[in-house]
Amino acid sequence: MKNLRNTVKTLSGIALPGIVLLSFLFLWELAVIVSKVENWILPRPTHIFITLAEMRGTIGGHILQTLSEAVLGLLIAVTAGVLIAILIDLSDWVRKAVEPLLVLSQTIPIIALAPLLIIWFGFGIFPKVIVVALVCFFPIAINLSDGFRLVDRDMVKLMRTLGASRRQMFLKLKLPAATPFFFSGLKIAGTYSVMGAVIGEWLGASKGLGILLTRSSQSFLTDKVFATIVLIVGLSLIIFTLIEILARIMMPWKYKQQKHSN
Repeated sequence: MKNLRNTVKTLSGIALPGIVLLSFLFLWELAVIVSKVENWILPRPTHIFITLAEMRGTIGGHILQTLSEAVLGLLIAVTAGVLIAILIDLSDWVRKAVEPLLVLSQTIPIIALAPLLIIWFGFGIFPKVIVVALVCFFPIAINLSDGFRLVDRDMVKLMRTLGASRRQMFLKLKLPAATPFFFSGLKIAGTYSVMGAVIGEWLGASKGLGILLTRSSQSFLTDKVFATIVLIVGLSLIIFTLIEILARIMMPWKYKQQKHSN
């Protein structure tokens, strides 16, 4: 009986968003037909998906380019974010010195910084990867840093009483306790990564979904703009799903606890 309830709950969690989305698309389709809006102003969803199907022979290179930039930038952000979070955890002085700078860095609009990266590093893949890394770095560093800081104080005292070294404290207590915080930040960063790559491509590229989006909008090919947006959303969801799968592999205990609590 409990398994049946869990199955129903899982299916409803999938079905309800799907019903809402399909309802929205139906109303959109109906509204455009009734109002007779021009296709270049607001295309019907059916036209968007037809355009998407027509683009399938030419979009492979664009998708691969954007995906490469997003993944490389995300890997750099993970590496830098983890290192900074560890340094912050090691010293209160580092925390006081670095955390305000991390917050300050987020007040600089990436869209304003990206042209400088193009000037310094040219129109290749490198400046786009840097843009992605800058966009993704903050949530990883801050979430992991909070995870280290919020470790159960009683457990820390217990391990100290047992004579645990600083290395043992980190590997046996802090790292497992902070892992859920890390994956929370990584999920946010993963959804930002494709957006960061697209922003970088807006300012200068020969290939990628960002440049495809720019060319389509400049040519008033609105159905193609929407089709490209669908691809961007799809890539973001794929990255998010892969991170979720990795989280379930790395933290089986957390998901077992959630299952039992439900």
